[in-house]
Amino acid sequence: MPSDPKHQLLELLARHSFRLGNFKLSSGGVSDYYIDCRLTTLSALGGLLTAQLFLDNLMGIEPRLDPPLEAVGGMTLGADPIAVGVAIESARTAAPPARPLDAFLVRKSEKAHGTGRRIEGEVRPGARVAIVDDVCTTAASTIQAIEAAWEAELDVVAVRCLVERDEGGGRRNLDELWHAHRGGACPFEALFGAQEVRAAHKELLRQGETFSGPAGGGPMNEGAGGAR
Repeated sequence: MPSDPKHQLLELLARHSFRLGNFKLSSGGVSDYYIDCRLTTLSALGGLLTAQLFLDNLMGIEPRLDPPLEAVGGMTLGADPIAVGVAIESARTAAPPARPLDAFLVRKSEKAHGTGRRIEGEVRPGARVAIVDDVCTTAASTIQAIEAAWEAELDVVAVRCLVERDEGGGRRNLDELWHAHRGGACPFEALFGAQEVRAAHKELLRQGETFSGPAGGGPMNEGAGGAR
């Protein structure tokens, strides 16, 4: 396995999360590949590498923020291991006086019991936060998380995803949302493009590796790289 963390994570995604075939998307379309990032982000090494790379990326904007970034979160379930991993890694590595980042989770709808909250986690109104996701196709789940954060009076200053699928128009949809509500382009970045992961997967095939399932033809839900 490569020694560079980003290349290590790319290889894990290519090996565990990516498959070629014929797959139905939850949007009704068809794709010749399937990607389920949770198979990587929920693994021990994959989760660690994902947390480290997201944290490194977000710390790159930190010097430009005053007040600083306070929390990271996104729509359950895809964002959950990323947000929690980043929070843990920031607690492990933060040097005083820097404050570790907290995590928060966005429910798909408000709870019908208890506090009725849609956002879980200790995050105060006005806090500067980053929204994260595992896969961005149409960016539907990312947009829902952003809108929920705005409703909770959080200041979204960064939007990040692990893998961006190029064909769904997600980046354009995010820019349209941001232009309508904040002006300018959305502060969105992806760690990888789907074509990068495809190329790495095909290289593993060329080297003689074989991969099992999932079988083609079944619909891909939101957690499996569908129309998110």
